[in-house]
Amino acid sequence: MAARKSPFFDTATTLGKIMAFLGISALCGVLAAGLLVPAAAVAGVGATSSIDYFDQLPDELQTSPLSQPSKIYSADGKLIATFYAENRVPVTLDKVSEHMQNAIISIEDARYYEHGGVDPQGIMRAAMSNMAGGDLQGASTLTMQYVNNVLIDAGASAGKSADELTISGTKSIGDKLREAKLAIAVEKEYSKEEILQGYLNIVLFSGTTYGIEAAAQTFFGVPAAKLNIAQSAMLAGMVQSPNYFNPVSNPEATTERRNTVLAAMLSNQKITQEEYDKAVASDLGIDLQPVRSGCVAANFADYFCSYVQHVIMQSDAFGADATERSKLLARGGLNIKTTLDSRLQKSAQKNVEEQVPMGDESGAGSSMVSVEPGTGKILSMAQNTNYNPEQGAENTELNFNVDADMGGTAYGFQPGSTMKPFTTVAWLESGRKLNDRIDASRTKYPAGYDWKASCLPAGAWFGEWDFKNAISGWERTMTVSEGLTKSINSATAAQAAILDLCDIRDAATRMGVHRAVDGEPFEVNNPSFVIGGQEVAPITMAASFATFASGGIYCKPIALESVKDAQGKEYEVPKESCKRAISKDVANAVTIPLENLVSDSPGYMRPMGFPAAAKTGTTDVSEQTWTVGYTTGLATASWVGNWTSYDSLNNVPINGVTRDYVDGATIAGAQWTEYMMEVAPLYETNAFENPPNSIVNPSQSQPSQSQNSGGGSGNGGGSGNGGSNNDGGSDDRGNGNNGRGNGGNGNGNGGGNDDD
Repeated sequence: MAARKSPFFDTATTLGKIMAFLGISALCGVLAAGLLVPAAAVAGVGATSSIDYFDQLPDELQTSPLSQPSKIYSADGKLIATFYAENRVPVTLDKVSEHMQNAIISIEDARYYEHGGVDPQGIMRAAMSNMAGGDLQGASTLTMQYVNNVLIDAGASAGKSADELTISGTKSIGDKLREAKLAIAVEKEYSKEEILQGYLNIVLFSGTTYGIEAAAQTFFGVPAAKLNIAQSAMLAGMVQSPNYFNPVSNPEATTERRNTVLAAMLSNQKITQEEYDKAVASDLGIDLQPVRSGCVAANFADYFCSYVQHVIMQSDAFGADATERSKLLARGGLNIKTTLDSRLQKSAQKNVEEQVPMGDESGAGSSMVSVEPGTGKILSMAQNTNYNPEQGAENTELNFNVDADMGGTAYGFQPGSTMKPFTTVAWLESGRKLNDRIDASRTKYPAGYDWKASCLPAGAWFGEWDFKNAISGWERTMTVSEGLTKSINSATAAQAAILDLCDIRDAATRMGVHRAVDGEPFEVNNPSFVIGGQEVAPITMAASFATFASGGIYCKPIALESVKDAQGKEYEVPKESCKRAISKDVANAVTIPLENLVSDSPGYMRPMGFPAAAKTGTTDVSEQTWTVGYTTGLATASWVGNWTSYDSLNNVPINGVTRDYVDGATIAGAQWTEYMMEVAPLYETNAFENPPNSIVNPSQSQPSQSQNSGGGSGNGGGSGNGGSNNDGGSDDRGNGNNGRGNGGNGNGNGGGNDDD
């Protein structure tokens, strides 16, 4: 029995109203005639009409699977988060304490094992008490209550509002008769034990806590099988009015109600006087362990949880529209096994927060995401904020690691010099060599320069592009490999001036690079895109660099291993989607300068004791900084930057340290290095394969490569660098505290990155 506006029903109030409306003889006549005694016992036209109505009522209870929480797990079985409309964990009756069974029967339906679904003695007792002016009593049996809860659950699952459901205080005589007839039908089809089991699994205990197992775990932290006498009595008492008899908000009333249940158990000889005295003297003993719903309550990996939720909400496999998918997630009891490795996640979160703590006064964001080369499995996804919509420096629902449509920021972040390897890919694919010498002396290209861009209309025009290297002195001739290791802007620009810009864009696109804002390939409207002038998401960069690690195979990032609902139905999830994007030789060749970068120990990066390759990236004045790199078994993108504005990280206290220059090898490089040193050995760390000499070294007679100088084509991409990093950020500058090289001049062993 329960209070008004509850999924339980206060049958005392309802029955009292029915009595007042029909009179005691009419109601008892209807129930007796239709359910228990011969029709001759019924007198009066009202009763006969009600019998006719009763005969037309449905005589079979239509049940559907109970609403159950969905759970998201890591690949190694750790619970990430729970989603539910109703927190419920169905159990069989043998998993429910006998004390609990005795308690609920004693207080709700002492004659449960003696009636056939409707109890005539209970009806008469309630009627006489109500007519005599005593306490209002109800006549609903446990079976009738079970029926009503099934009807309410079905209505709620169908999307009915509370006003449309037959909860207590809202039932008509027809509702009551339907409930009675269905109760008899249920008793004919199911055993008493099955009905009691169904009732204990469906009944509401508090808020969104349904069923005895969830209630036992929530209020006492024990399984239903371990409930003692006092605990059982408290829970049994709560079902009459879950909102009122709540041990947290109303402990005094709950204690009094518990003692009433204990008295009923004693009266029904379910406990001894000694057991009663001991239980009554005890306190409630609450050990509250609530289960919160959704990614805001995730145990860990809250932003990965958000990503998984977006995957489900955007897939037709989980429903025809967002409403159906949301309902399935909240009520379908889905078991969602993901690709996440909890070991990597723990390390990623630790290292992200060690570099830029949550709520840091700088306001800087920090994130890391890892994927597995050759499969695309997302293994970790961390950032230095809480997944929470509430205001606060530590809170945001924006996922720094992913595209806008998957919960990321509106545009993503400019990747700086982490874009440069794709120019080298196009260079090698054009038949040129890794150690070709190029003239990197030029840092300005005039408006109308004859950039090749075959994907644009003929006569397309480019504006002026004026940039600088991060450190002067590198405007000279060098090899392509050296230019990439040292991250020289003028070297990459020199390559791009010789190549077709569309080929560079297409190489990046084949390797999964796309704009975070809309998922489209980069625009070829300004050559600055080759050094990071358009925004991407970290997961995009991690997956694209994994292509190098896997020998040229690009795999789309995936998050789901399997999804199965409470009935065992398996749902289709995105499978591994991998294809050859570049040749193995090209992938292995590009790895050489990237491996050399790690060996050069720029900034706070250092060799790890196993083969690793990486590229750093920094925007114009250090608004965004990156390190993206890989071993043969793990690819990781590390990002540190501003996500609420486009302000510099330079001369800003970050984690208590103020630096005059922050580049990709500083904070992003430090967290990437520490993380990879900890977790990369959990996966493959083999030596990278050597490419053939034919793709690395030019013939001795080959001259240095030079650029065009003419004007002509271009496509109106505007002048300047289009907001791109024009120096790339010198995150390869060296080991000094400010990342500027061992010798202080940026040209030492620290990498001398002039542009990153």
